[in-house]
Amino acid sequence: MTSTIGQPAPAFTLETEDGPVTLADYSGRTLVLYFYPKDDTSGCTTEAKSFRDSFATFQAAGIDILGVSRDSVASHVKFRTKHELTFRLGSDSTGEVTEAYGVWKEKSMYGRTYFGIERSTFLIGPDGTLRAEWRKVKVPGHAAAVLKAATAE
Repeated sequence: MTSTIGQPAPAFTLETEDGPVTLADYSGRTLVLYFYPKDDTSGCTTEAKSFRDSFATFQAAGIDILGVSRDSVASHVKFRTKHELTFRLGSDSTGEVTEAYGVWKEKSMYGRTYFGIERSTFLIGPDGTLRAEWRKVKVPGHAAAVLKAATAE
C-alpha cells in the first residue's frame, strides 16, 4: 500500500511516551509526518534538530510534527531527552505504518543489502488528505522546505 497526493492518508496508530496516537488525533490540524531510519544516528539527529529548531514556527502556523521510526518508545524517550526534541516520536515496532506509507525499502550499504526506512516526509492536511510528500530526503534544508510548502496556502 502506498499513499497518493489528494487522497486520504493511510490511518495509523503509533505508540509514544504519552500513549497511543492516531491520525484522527490530528483532525483539524496540518501534520508533518516524517519517517527516519534510527534514533541518535548522525543524519536522523540532524533532521530531528532541524524540525526542533523550527518547531515554534510550525506550531504558530497550526502545524504539528510527528517523527516515526521502528525504534522502541524507550529509545525515543532517550533520543528526545538527549536532543531536547519538542515534538512527539512514534514507535512503529510492528512495521505496519512504514509499510502503509511505502517507506520500508530495500537498501544497500558497503555491499550489504538490507531493509530499512527510506527517509521520507508526508504533509497531511487538516481533513486527513495527503497534500505533499518528500521521498529519499536529503536533510540539509528539508525542514525549511516542508515549512514553506505547509504554509503556502
